[in-house]
Amino acid sequence: MARQSDTKQRILQTARELFATKGVQQTSLQEIADRLGITKPALYYHFSSREDLVRSIVTPLLEDGEQFIARMEQRADVSAIELLEGFFDFNYRHRAGILLLLTEMTTLAELGLVDMVLSWRARLTRLVFGPEPTLQQEARAVLAFGGMQDCTMQFPDAPLDELRSATVTAARAALGIG
Repeated sequence: MARQSDTKQRILQTARELFATKGVQQTSLQEIADRLGITKPALYYHFSSREDLVRSIVTPLLEDGEQFIARMEQRADVSAIELLEGFFDFNYRHRAGILLLLTEMTTLAELGLVDMVLSWRARLTRLVFGPEPTLQQEARAVLAFGGMQDCTMQFPDAPLDELRSATVTAARAALGIG
């Protein structure tokens, strides 16, 4: 059983690497199997399709993001700073998966995953500005939260603490909060 799990993890890692360099649609399951030195039927034992493989890669990211936002929504006392820091940490932790999401929007839309991710920004906006934000507040939130995601990918070699501080400070400015 542990061996199957190891194989599954190796498949996921190899798929992530190939998807990142070639794209999801340009990567065949045969290429993944060849890279791993396994047969295509062995790969199909773990994943029934390329879509199943993509879903397996992005599901942990989506679940973690949903759990983070739900925890914040359940609290009446969440501060904007705590929200921003937590959102940065989530994006930093999942930057490889988020990069896949951003580069494969069409594929992910077909899988029904994009709507969930896009709804997060609206929910985060309401957490910062209340249930009926103005257009200006919504625009500020898009810049702040989208910019935070971008910073985790744009500066992969920056020291974590420095990047976190700079990103949260910039997001606070974009949101117009002290």
